[in-house]
Amino acid sequence: MDLAAVGGWRYQLLPVPPERFAETVPALAPAGFVGANVTIPHKHAALELADTVSEAARAIGAANTLTFAPEGTIAAENTDAPGFLAALGSPPRGMSALVLGAGGSARAVVWALREAGASTVSVWNRTPERAKALARDLGVRAVRRPVVADLLVNCTSVGLESETADLKQSATESQGLNLLELTFDQVGNYSHVVDLVYRSGPTPLLVAARAHGARALDGLEVLLAQGALSFELWTGVEPPLEVMRRALRD
Repeated sequence: MDLAAVGGWRYQLLPVPPERFAETVPALAPAGFVGANVTIPHKHAALELADTVSEAARAIGAANTLTFAPEGTIAAENTDAPGFLAALGSPPRGMSALVLGAGGSARAVVWALREAGASTVSVWNRTPERAKALARDLGVRAVRRPVVADLLVNCTSVGLESETADLKQSATESQGLNLLELTFDQVGNYSHVVDLVYRSGPTPLLVAARAHGARALDGLEVLLAQGALSFELWTGVEPPLEVMRRALRD
């Protein structure tokens, strides 16, 4: 990304194994970092490590954004939830929604949909106990099989490695949509589909959604929206969305 276009700020990738997370984060501020985004598997650890936690992050039970204050304290925020709603474009009020997954991203999406007035929010996960725990925590319902809804949101990693050419019509195969217990035809039941997976090229879920004429949104747009909110939080500068979008797409 052109550093001049973002006020000279630099965004750096730091791979950190879980066992080094607690010692790495406090060392970032002395090294010149003003904040950090965290992703799987660190979102709960980020919440526990912070000195202050926003109401949203605490309610969701996960943090994806840490801000380092000059005095050395760490504040935790969750920009996944408002970022998801911003990327969605239109308010989901009155819509029924099915969320696939039960990790940190799923928690943020479920909380965002609930707070934005979705009529019903259902959660499915390959491990039913995890779906039940999330549903219990956030006051929504867990389902044992994907159900029909207005909006489908994939918060799992399914599709990250799949080849779209491997898309199966049968729910008996363990590839593509089938790990989500969906078939190509069943995707046609959803008028709006969001896949939080970001990769070069569409995921099998998005291929199926677009083939059925659904409004389909990929994970890069959600990544952009939450990243822009984090950028503004750290710098106080209005994020250059088009510059950031081009950098992501390139």
